[in-house]
Amino acid sequence: MMGPAHSLSGAAAWLGVGAAAAALDHPMPWPVLVVGALICAGAALAPDLDHKSATISRAFGPVSRGLCEVVDKLSYAVYKATRSSADPRRSGGHRTLTHTWLWAVLIGAGCSVAAVTGGRWAVLAILFVHLVLAVEGLLWRAARMSSDILVWLLGATSAWILAGVLDQPGNGAAWLFTEPGQEYLWLGLPIVLGALVHDIGDALTVSGCPILWPIPVGRKRWYPIGPPKALRFRAGSWVELKVLMPVFMLLGGVGGASALGFL
Repeated sequence: MMGPAHSLSGAAAWLGVGAAAAALDHPMPWPVLVVGALICAGAALAPDLDHKSATISRAFGPVSRGLCEVVDKLSYAVYKATRSSADPRRSGGHRTLTHTWLWAVLIGAGCSVAAVTGGRWAVLAILFVHLVLAVEGLLWRAARMSSDILVWLLGATSAWILAGVLDQPGNGAAWLFTEPGQEYLWLGLPIVLGALVHDIGDALTVSGCPILWPIPVGRKRWYPIGPPKALRFRAGSWVELKVLMPVFMLLGGVGGASALGFL
């Protein structure tokens, strides 16, 4: 999938979680619903950190481009070190390590730990990164036409405002995890969900996605999970643009309305 579809699917997924939480009598405060949807939309771009042409590689200028090269080399090294004889040879690391459930869980857990132990500045950093990515994904046309600095300023300002809203009593800093010292522990959840939604989206395309690594499937350790080939599509095709993206918008709208009690 392309960046905009990934971000839309991430936002829709978190809004769906909000609807489920409301149905289970554990509703999200509206700031958690909004911030979680934006984080999930941004996190749904993050697995492509192994691809130098992806949206995330351009999002933070030389920093993200350099990080993409490092992650690509790391992913390729892990693939070579763990591939079975049935796995094909590759020349790069795209759609390997960062496109697995293990990577999603580790990144989400790391962000949760950072949010709890690092205090306000760690929370602001997590929000800033994911809000910039959300802008790049959801508002990609406007982001492409504007300068990077304007996008970064928007991300920083939004992160500061939203963190202030969340810090207000009852607004969600302690949502789900209510013990003292567990504020913002939930921030890792939309990050995990966004990464997994990205992987599922890529699994629908022609190449599939090795989501289950390191769990072997048959003789392959990097088995490209996906539906039957007749049901797959190419990234950027009409199926993605004309069918899936409108469906994601509709599902997100329904999920958000249900989460807020309007349905």
